[in-house]
Amino acid sequence: MHTLDVALGARSYPIYIGQGLLGQDLLRRHVRASQALIVTNETIAPLYLDKAKASLGDLAQVDTLVLPDGEQYKTLATLEKIFDALLANRHSRTTTLIALGGGVVGDMVGFAAASYQRGVDFLQVPTTLLAQVDSSVGGKTAVNHPRGKNMIGAFHQPRAVLIDTTVLDTLPPRELSAGLAEVIKYGLIRDADFYRWLEVNMAGLMQREPALLAEAILRSCRNKAEVVAEDETEQGNRALLNLGHTFGHAIETATGYRDWLHGEAVGAGTMMAAQLSADLGWISQADVARIGALTRAAGLPVAPPPGMTAEQFRSLMALDKKVMDGRLRLVLLKAIGEAVVTDQFDMQVLTRLLEKMCQH
Repeated sequence: MHTLDVALGARSYPIYIGQGLLGQDLLRRHVRASQALIVTNETIAPLYLDKAKASLGDLAQVDTLVLPDGEQYKTLATLEKIFDALLANRHSRTTTLIALGGGVVGDMVGFAAASYQRGVDFLQVPTTLLAQVDSSVGGKTAVNHPRGKNMIGAFHQPRAVLIDTTVLDTLPPRELSAGLAEVIKYGLIRDADFYRWLEVNMAGLMQREPALLAEAILRSCRNKAEVVAEDETEQGNRALLNLGHTFGHAIETATGYRDWLHGEAVGAGTMMAAQLSADLGWISQADVARIGALTRAAGLPVAPPPGMTAEQFRSLMALDKKVMDGRLRLVLLKAIGEAVVTDQFDMQVLTRLLEKMCQH
């Protein structure tokens, strides 16, 4: 088992990474009182809910809630089901919520924990690669709105993150690729050595070689933890973690959060950010080709969905959380391993890119 710390002073917490961790007592160690609510979804419940309950041992009250599975259910209406379960079972302000699932479950449970009785403990047990390397770490919690992704939420840090790598054995291939989009992101924004490692080892990652997956998760979480420790509430460099996400969120919103997985949209969005960086003269076309090759090797799309228009992109990107004082800010690349958050780009260049990519 590897243990990393997210260094946030009094709110610091551990990330545990290893095989078979869900069958140990790690969850029980971080439940401070006698109540817990495990929230999962219809896909994960038959696979891992019993094991999660058993790991809580002698805890006096363990309730469970099984939600529908899918990004389209990451809504205020679904969030209310969590509050209903907490109130119906008389959970107090010392309860602990446990998120057992992917990024959708983790985001909603975190937001519920931030809101219930003005804030209670929660634990993250991510079951997808994407959640393990990204969304479970850092305390970003939210639900979607029909007009924009993750527009309603709060920062609320978990007490611990438990990453059991054996749960990836049951992960569908599309979900594996979606998680690799976020893994690639860390190499692009701040870790060129990791990016080169990914180029060498992507085939093995796609084959789910345990040692390679564990290394990719460890290096991704280390990068994420360092960024979050420097900038918890995204006032500066934490925004770099959104490489490809402004384009990707537009894709998800335009497709109704149904057709594309988050990581697939990020993969295409990252290619759009890379091409824009080249069009601005910041990176070379050879760099774009290199990024495209790794993205394809991870089984990810490199262009937006057919039928999406440049006008849709412009309209939806205007609602992005990085817009400040009417200026759209994007995460762009200065090199492989170096990214910047900037509003200093020619909007006409962006417009031409959007038109070209949508025609493609």
